[in-house]
Amino acid sequence: MLVIGIDPGISGSICFFEDGKILDVVEMPTMTEGKKNKRQVNGSQVYNEISQRIKKIDKKDIRVIIEQVSAMPGQGVTSMFNFGQSFGILKGICSAMQLSMYFIRPAKWKKYFNLINSEKDASRTKAIEIFPYYSSYLSKKKDSNKADAILIANYYYETFRLEE
Repeated sequence: MLVIGIDPGISGSICFFEDGKILDVVEMPTMTEGKKNKRQVNGSQVYNEISQRIKKIDKKDIRVIIEQVSAMPGQGVTSMFNFGQSFGILKGICSAMQLSMYFIRPAKWKKYFNLINSEKDASRTKAIEIFPYYSSYLSKKKDSNKADAILIANYYYETFRLEE
């Protein structure tokens, strides 16, 4: 079974994960829009990234796990709208591709990996501990979003695959 773990948002990532192994992780495709050159998720490229990796796989053997995001205290209205828009783009693409989607709250997968109340960078450290062969791809602090996508996919693989 192919598990696609997604950390949504402009600086998020998409992890392709199968049989307990990382196949690939890509940064969220983005594009600029408008006069202010604000970045937004490039839905067309997200579709391309996913479709090129699932060509030969039966759709019933694919699970897309998207982090269930919600408003956070102190976050501005505009940034919250943009975050929600990114989440909606991902849901729409996966729905149109007829892929099974599951949503997981950050607190749930973070608790599983003992990351509650830890630094943002702690997920990168945890991903390197679990997948040392992938450490060269997680060497920068900005790679914590890749690590989040990896851990989201791994959480599903370790917890829900037993229930199917």
